[in-house]
Amino acid sequence: MYYKKYLSKLKGWVFALINGVLPPRCPVSGRIVDRVGSLSAESWGSLTFIGSPFCKCCGMPFQIVEEDADRQKDGPSNQLCGPCLSSPKPFTRARSVFVYDDVSRDLILAFKHGDHTHLTVTFAPLLLKAADEMLDRADVIIPVPLHWTRLVKRRYNQAALLARALASKTGIGFQPYVLKRVRSTPPQGHKSARDRHENVRKAFVVVPEKSDMIAGKTIVLVDDVYTTGATLEECTHALLAAGAKQVDVVTLARVVKSH
Repeated sequence: MYYKKYLSKLKGWVFALINGVLPPRCPVSGRIVDRVGSLSAESWGSLTFIGSPFCKCCGMPFQIVEEDADRQKDGPSNQLCGPCLSSPKPFTRARSVFVYDDVSRDLILAFKHGDHTHLTVTFAPLLLKAADEMLDRADVIIPVPLHWTRLVKRRYNQAALLARALASKTGIGFQPYVLKRVRSTPPQGHKSARDRHENVRKAFVVVPEKSDMIAGKTIVLVDDVYTTGATLEECTHALLAAGAKQVDVVTLARVVKSH
């Protein structure tokens, strides 16, 4: 017992010493903050958070797509954006924390490619809030997988870190190896929406031996950015084809374009 108390105190002293010499800094502004992973007040104010009203399916903010939404004056269809009305999504709903812009891009790229995995601490509570309604009925949380060649190069899957954090906070089952990326697709950047969908077509499958883990289950699919939805839709198709009851999506950010 005394040994454990001593280790606990020692750990506290070590952290205090490190924070005194190298205090934690905001990953966006570089300002000193209270703890690792925290954002400064300045950075919080510079992020554009997504709030109501938004499309009940894909989560696109209505104030951005209002001219393109083609919404009806009455009835439930006025809650869907134009693209979702004309081309229904395979997932039930998608929610995102903030708009993908200059500020959030730097933050996400640091997390995704810059080894700033401690930002999981920052993002997890935000994802928890954005996905609140879908997590209430979720059975399984699954990250969008990386192809093994990209995983070796990057050393970690940022979507898996986020999904694991959500599972830890909610007690919902975390299944990172059910969904598999079977093709190493070229990067999606600078591709059109049509090319993005074609690029990831049949790139994901559910591992046959693990299909019983999702059969009849409500899934929450986790990724970092919703761009055109091509990857998320393809993952959803694979999960539904393997017997999932429903798939919901949550991402840190989403690309928002005015029309």
